Amino acid sequence: MIDPPPLTRRLDDIRVVVGVGTALWVVAVGVLLIAHLVTGRPLDVVFATCVAGALLGGLGWGVFSWQRAAARRGSRTAQRGLD
Repeated sequence: MIDPPPLTRRLDDIRVVVGVGTALWVVAVGVLLIAHLVTGRPLDVVFATCVAGALLGGLGWGVFSWQRAAARRGSRTAQRGLD
């Protein structure tokens, strides 16, 4: 069995992945808001999905940062391997 090649550092860093994903959700919210203002098209489930994606991405970023800070200060309840 052939092992897949390792990920690049950019794709291996969870902060980059979560940050880019959250930023894309925020951009989608902005595009849909502009489309709503220009065309008068009602905001629907697609808009709600984008808002939820942005909020959950921000929440995930916050939880990850909180756990990483706890791991760095040596808290017993922190997850390991977040360096």
